[in-house]
Amino acid sequence: MNARRVVNASILVGFFFGLDKIIALARQMLMGRAYGVTAELSAFNAANNLPDGIAAVIFGSALTMAFIPVLAGTFDREGQAVAWDLFSRVVNWVFVFTAGLALLMVIFADPLVRYVVVPSFSPEQQALTASIMRLDVIALLIFSISGTIISGLQARQHFLLPALAPVLYNVGQILGVVFLSKWFGIYGLVYGVILGAALHLAIQVPGLVRFGFRWTRALDWRNERVRQVAGLMGPRLLTVAAIQLIFVATDNFASGLGEGAIAAIAFGWTIMQLPETVIGTAVGTALLPTLSDLAARGDSANLRRLLWRAIGVVLALTIPATLVSLAVLRPAVQLVFEGRKFTPEGTRLVVAAAQMFLLGVTGHSLLETASRTFYARKDALTPLVAAVLTALLFVGLCVALIPRLGHAGIALANTVAFSLEALLLLFVLWRQKVL
Repeated sequence: MNARRVVNASILVGFFFGLDKIIALARQMLMGRAYGVTAELSAFNAANNLPDGIAAVIFGSALTMAFIPVLAGTFDREGQAVAWDLFSRVVNWVFVFTAGLALLMVIFADPLVRYVVVPSFSPEQQALTASIMRLDVIALLIFSISGTIISGLQARQHFLLPALAPVLYNVGQILGVVFLSKWFGIYGLVYGVILGAALHLAIQVPGLVRFGFRWTRALDWRNERVRQVAGLMGPRLLTVAAIQLIFVATDNFASGLGEGAIAAIAFGWTIMQLPETVIGTAVGTALLPTLSDLAARGDSANLRRLLWRAIGVVLALTIPATLVSLAVLRPAVQLVFEGRKFTPEGTRLVVAAAQMFLLGVTGHSLLETASRTFYARKDALTPLVAAVLTALLFVGLCVALIPRLGHAGIALANTVAFSLEALLLLFVLWRQKVL
């Protein structure tokens, strides 16, 4: 029964995640044709990466993996009223914390950009990047609420609206590229991000209504369940922060490799994410609530059986997906992206990065399953140690590979580091007799 529920949820989530990535690819196509692999688009991508990283750290992976096990257990054992009270308190704390970070980002955008994000950009590019980053904090604040709602709905085994939310986020960005950029230039892309964040939030509100959500206006830190979530979330925050440092380091390294390097890496990453998200993220997202339930009940036999089945599915799907993607990559990039300001040289840069990223589809997908297993068992420390090792390995590999492969070396370093992290976590699960 658990396996069937996970399969059904995986298919649903995978479909909408696939739709989301197709729309994201269309968004990238429109951006590429409008701006090319240029300094201006690189500034936009670099400005987005830090707020996006904070979003992922606080209310993306960190909150989801820490919150869902506690919230799902509260729904099961103590009922809806207590669970929604917990949900409200966590939403309130996340918003307050995010608002503080957003204010710091607005104040310190210039030195962040100049010394951390893109130190090798020209002063004009750095000024543009900082200006865009300040606007991005509006979307960050919206996501602080929207990302928490995703956890609440998934804890209720509801996956449809959370899966639709990223689709609408990309729709908002497409509207920014097609319409708003005509009036506001590169800033139109930023307004599209803000619009997409608003749509990301709005689509999920009916789900809260359906499940009888009632907001509690409280910030009581003494609440036992809030502390339990924080206890799990603290190490997870550090884990995702280590992961996001990889993306900050990516921009830092790439900023000295030519005007289009950051844009080319962003395009290559988007291409890799199409098969990885449809397979790896979909399976991992559907697995977490069920894994949490099995772990809470101490049903190790069914947990092990479910994990092996999930790993088998991931391997059976990602390996052929990688081979097919590599075979069609160059003609696909030429067909989808080339035109207007996107030149054959842009195609060469994007293909070089995407080839290296695509080698990591299986590793990234296995990592989605492995890491969620630890959080389902309320072990946040092991993934933290693995993530720190991954970040250190990534930096070392970049230093070694960039002189030989240029910006493609950054993509290869990403693939190797994350794939080894997945293998390490699976080995630990095997040693602990979870697998």
